[in-house]
Amino acid sequence: MSARIELNHRIHVLTRKEELDEVRVPGKIVVVLDILFATTTMVAALGHGAAEVLPVADESAARAAGARHAPDSYVLSGELYAETLPGFAHPAPLALVAHGVRDKTVIYSTTNGTVAMTLAAGAKRVYCGALLNARAVAERIVAEHPRDTVLILCSGSGGNFNLEDFYGAGCFVDRFAQLLGSGADFSDAARAALAFYRASAVPQVLRDCRVGRMMVERGLGHEVEFAARFDALPIVPALEQGRVKCV
Repeated sequence: MSARIELNHRIHVLTRKEELDEVRVPGKIVVVLDILFATTTMVAALGHGAAEVLPVADESAARAAGARHAPDSYVLSGELYAETLPGFAHPAPLALVAHGVRDKTVIYSTTNGTVAMTLAAGAKRVYCGALLNARAVAERIVAEHPRDTVLILCSGSGGNFNLEDFYGAGCFVDRFAQLLGSGADFSDAARAALAFYRASAVPQVLRDCRVGRMMVERGLGHEVEFAARFDALPIVPALEQGRVKCV
């Protein structure tokens, strides 16, 4: 059996993007989570050949960004309050991949996840996390950011707590626990997320949460189940100069 890596990582969970104002972001490592679906969609797009994802604040910013790109070099995708923006590709992961993203810039606007990514931009490093790539991101952080404080940021929804993001946070805490052993210093919020993760089962936990139920009612149960796949796309996307790319 290989020895565990002994580091002194402080791991904390923020349950809503609005909590980011209460901590000092500079110098910290942030993992942004929006399990249904923004960060899951970004990971899926990059895992299926997209050149990069450009997270933007809203529809007008997306259209303005598109105007700065060559025709046929980009895809506009996004939603506002769970409604696909007019003329945009559907923002759920499988739908966007089916639309076609290979070698293209995905200009992506969502109500919560892309906003959380923007809010975290002042951190030392911002990673895009999902159940799809949890272990790969955790391994990269352990390898490249020894002794740095890690903030696992749940995007939430309109200022509210989201169960699926908290579950995703628990998944990441679990991966860090496996990698770090006694070298991890978990906050109470991180321990709570870990306990919830270990007591729950996918995909049911994602299907039963408020957003998951809404997605199932809209015929998107298959998208929810895709989001529940652990470590299926072992890539590490990070925010660099406003763009999310594999690093």
